[in-house]
Amino acid sequence: MMLMLHIVSHREMHNACAGVWWDMANFGCEDLRSQDGESFLYFAYGSNLLTERIHLRNPSAVFYSVARLQDFKLDFGNPQGKTSETWHGGIATIFESPGDEVWGVVWKMNKSNLSSLDKQEGVKSGMYVPIEVTVSTQEGKEITCRSYQMTNYESVPPSPQYKKVICMGAKENGLPLEYQKKLNSIEPNDYKGKVSEEIEDIIKKGEAKTH
Repeated sequence: MMLMLHIVSHREMHNACAGVWWDMANFGCEDLRSQDGESFLYFAYGSNLLTERIHLRNPSAVFYSVARLQDFKLDFGNPQGKTSETWHGGIATIFESPGDEVWGVVWKMNKSNLSSLDKQEGVKSGMYVPIEVTVSTQEGKEITCRSYQMTNYESVPPSPQYKKVICMGAKENGLPLEYQKKLNSIEPNDYKGKVSEEIEDIIKKGEAKTH
């Protein structure tokens, strides 16, 4: 299988997502500022689609909506060319792609979990950068959210476990069936080992629910 190197420069990132750079001290989503200054909205499209997964590090997350990010495409890769020690394969990211769409879950979270979310996404090490995205709910409402994007990565397939967690999250939260089919059709890598015990437990629980 040929691996495609997908590198996005900081300048390209800035042009693709105008206004994405955040003033952390004043961070907040416009839709919630007037109602709840202690909360923000986060658009998840990868492993954090699954409730139990996001709650491992970010217990304040509450389901807000299923939403669509237009003109972006889902991809998987090794950040900075390094294989994830957590997942043993490519992890999810998004890149600008006119005509495509990425479906995900919007979580309402307390600002107390902003640092834990950034840590999970490897912001300090440069694995992901926080971006601002405008997504549309299934009812047609547009909302502004925080999300994350890799700026320098090598495109590689995800591990079977990573794919499983994403598909479980998409099903749990009712993402469109056609999009679920796309996720299910992703070819994972051939990793045969295990991931962390807490993730393996979450997968086992999910599989038990389906039997």
